[in-house]
Amino acid sequence: MLTLTIIGLALIGLLIATYFTAVAYRWVAPDAKWLPPICRLGEKTCATVVDTPRARVFGVPNSVLGQFWYLALLVATPSGLTFTMPWWRAFIAGSAGTVLLGLFLTYSLLFITRVPCRLCFTSHALNLVVFVLLLVGGAGS
Repeated sequence: MLTLTIIGLALIGLLIATYFTAVAYRWVAPDAKWLPPICRLGEKTCATVVDTPRARVFGVPNSVLGQFWYLALLVATPSGLTFTMPWWRAFIAGSAGTVLLGLFLTYSLLFITRVPCRLCFTSHALNLVVFVLLLVGGAGS
């Protein structure tokens, strides 16, 4: 059950990260009609989020890093690698990094950029849940 939950959350995270990557690189409009309404962001709102200096770490959009993170979870979790030493420690460290960055970005969205980005908040919450699940799964091993 734990494995399936992490896989499901990683799939959702990958979809959100891919959407933000496509918007950041201008491959897709943030309010494209073919997107489900829950995913659509206004042109101004989304541009405000993806174009801020805080939307890039190491020179690439945060969403690109998110794509790599979620793909790593999707590859490692079904095989049990995420709960096997020393991989578990690496995933805990990576997950803690996503949570810390998410806290900073949430603060930034609320108090600096002042943009209520539902998808951003969703991905930050998702990362927190993945972190807790990794802790629980590792503690049980």
